[in-house]
Amino acid sequence: MSQGVMVVAEQSDGVFRKVTFEVLSEGKRIADTLGCQLTAVVLGADIAGPAQELQVYGPDKILAVEDSQLADFLTDAYTNALSEVIQQEDPGILFFGASVQGKDLSARVAARLDAPLAGDCVAITCDGDVLTATRPIYGGKLLADVVLEGDRRLFSIRPNTVEIKKPGGSAAVENVSAEVGTVTMNFVEKRMETGKIDLTEANIVVSGGRGMGGDDYSVVEALADVLGAAVGASRAAVDEGWRSHSDQVGQTGKVVSPGLYMAFGISGAIQHLAGMSSSKVIVAINNDAEAPIFAKADYAVVADLFEIAPYITQEIQKISG
Repeated sequence: MSQGVMVVAEQSDGVFRKVTFEVLSEGKRIADTLGCQLTAVVLGADIAGPAQELQVYGPDKILAVEDSQLADFLTDAYTNALSEVIQQEDPGILFFGASVQGKDLSARVAARLDAPLAGDCVAITCDGDVLTATRPIYGGKLLADVVLEGDRRLFSIRPNTVEIKKPGGSAAVENVSAEVGTVTMNFVEKRMETGKIDLTEANIVVSGGRGMGGDDYSVVEALADVLGAAVGASRAAVDEGWRSHSDQVGQTGKVVSPGLYMAFGISGAIQHLAGMSSSKVIVAINNDAEAPIFAKADYAVVADLFEIAPYITQEIQKISG
């Protein structure tokens, strides 16, 4: 019978994403509860050195799969290599981050191994060897508790839903070989946006919607700057061409779970709420007192966003000196 917990660490150019540390922390908690081994596996080119960073999160083993074809994420290559490692190590539980890459890879691996997958989990509880995953359904309107059956179970965990812990450790990085196999996709070009905070991993998100009235987001960007926040947008703003699709929060954009979500001029369409309703604190500013987003907000302000946003920015600057 498969046993042990395996966490798939996500990296780009040797830099691990924050969600990797969150998933490792959750994997450590589950492994300790079950009294089994925690293994971290990372795929890439020349990745053994950077993989040492994972030691402090407490894995018992760290596996590095190195191949030039794994330098950049290609679904076929990563699925082939990871599936082989899983079959070699035979873990009973696998955790992925529910990032764009993690959702893609976990689904492909689950299909390859004919194993059940609970995706985009916001909580996992353990009762004996039974894991219950809580995940949103129906566009975030409901939360479902899901129990997977089988010798091997896969879970992807939504970013910003698990506290990062560093219990320490000294696990050596082991190089393991895995067949990348035939890859039907070629990596053509990588375009990186520098200086921007990743929406899905940000602890604070400041978003603007149709109420911005145009592509001048300076009042929102100024507030985001003093808060160290990421800037988001509603689909309406993106459809108008005011912001790029990479900034879109919602069912057809990015799902975020920050500690603080501030919505300026966003009415609160169901599709947008699906992408941010799991935020810990929601502050909504809108001049329409009947805006649906107020029903979800912890703090609601009926006012002109162009007056409120600069005021909040100034007050924060006074506090921070």
